[in-house]
Amino acid sequence: AYNIHVNGVLHCRVRYSQLLGLHEQLRKEYGANVVPAFPPKKIFTLTPAEVEQRREQLEKYMQAVRQDPTLGGSETFNSFLRKAQQETQQIPTEEVVLEVLLSNGQRVKVTILTSDQTEDVLEAVASKLDLPDDLVGYFSLFLVRETKDGAFSFVRKLQEFELPYVSVTSLHNPEFQIILRKSYWDSAYDDDVMEHRVGLNLLYAQTVSDIEHGWILVNKEQHRQLKSLQEKVSKKEFIRLAQTLKYYGYLKFDPCVTDFPEKGCHVVVSAGNNELNFQVRLPNEQIKEGSFKVTRMRCWRVTSSVPMSNGPSGSSPGKSEVKLELAFEYLMSKDRLQWVTITSPQAIMLSICLQSMVDELMVKKSGGSIRKMFRRRLNGALRRSDSQQAVKSPPLLDSPDASWEPMAKLSSKLTSVSLRGISHSSSANDVGANDFHGNYAFEGIGDEDL
Repeated sequence: AYNIHVNGVLHCRVRYSQLLGLHEQLRKEYGANVVPAFPPKKIFTLTPAEVEQRREQLEKYMQAVRQDPTLGGSETFNSFLRKAQQETQQIPTEEVVLEVLLSNGQRVKVTILTSDQTEDVLEAVASKLDLPDDLVGYFSLFLVRETKDGAFSFVRKLQEFELPYVSVTSLHNPEFQIILRKSYWDSAYDDDVMEHRVGLNLLYAQTVSDIEHGWILVNKEQHRQLKSLQEKVSKKEFIRLAQTLKYYGYLKFDPCVTDFPEKGCHVVVSAGNNELNFQVRLPNEQIKEGSFKVTRMRCWRVTSSVPMSNGPSGSSPGKSEVKLELAFEYLMSKDRLQWVTITSPQAIMLSICLQSMVDELMVKKSGGSIRKMFRRRLNGALRRSDSQQAVKSPPLLDSPDASWEPMAKLSSKLTSVSLRGISHSSSANDVGANDFHGNYAFEGIGDEDL
């Protein structure tokens, strides 16, 4: 069997015959001209070299399918991954109670099936909260890990090709939980959410939580005003005041390392307001702050590397340190582009944030509505928006041969970003042009934006 990983976590195991079955189903639905070529069957037993060659061919096939806007977003492909995930984790389809956290610590218990996909669970939570259908798309489910101080470290946004119950229970760690948060960046959309009582309460709870955890900066006078509005239960006024504060609507990430302005600098990255904000601790202990606008990022990529040795024989392969990096090419001045790299276990989540910011910008630029960005059910099938969806964490096919385990692994590129296994350097020269995610928002900026 071949292992397919999502963000470094085993998603499912599939056999060649299962992938062949998927291929034949896609050909039947979409035609031979649309579906890429599939690695041919072999009559004789494969040699180790042929095994690895087939793995690479299958991976390229998965890349090609996932990159195709029709095939990659199809219910056929996503349901294949969901079914394989459930079978791999050996969780039968049955009714269960799943707890979903809200920002205020409240737990919403929903009765679902173990086989329910992300959208089903999101809609079940919305129904339990009495959140109107037209506001469901403003929120998303996120897999988070609770930290010692009670805050949350964001692992990823749950995707349509996974089963939330299976995803969280298969980790066998109570620190991992599912939380409901807003999934847009432009605070102008707060007005839509605040029109309804439940939307207002969810937004208010998230804002209070972000202030308590220090994600939103508040001085003494602002704190006094906010406290007064809380006592009066003036939720809309509370949010209006919070919107004027620094880092409102930002997602704060765990401390990590960057090579800007020099290698080895410790940094706290926050994503929001169409930018990545850096609070950098320089080697001389001086703190500097700066922001990188998403409209000035020409492209970005995510790379991963794994250790080149197995380590102690008794160690668990699941514990191996996978190094993740997000690198983006930034327009520092009118004629100077420079690569900036962030080394963080949350690199894919950072990439998801960048992509969703670009999606919003492009929808806004085209005069569209944010409501059209969100997937909705249409005659029982999932419909994707015309704009690019937020990056989906790429499946990674491992060799079935255990001897390949210490090798750097290559993941497939999906709609917006690739994960490429590398063993030494992560400079721009190591990765081909096809591994970069081009930024459509960058192409539209003019000299006046510089």
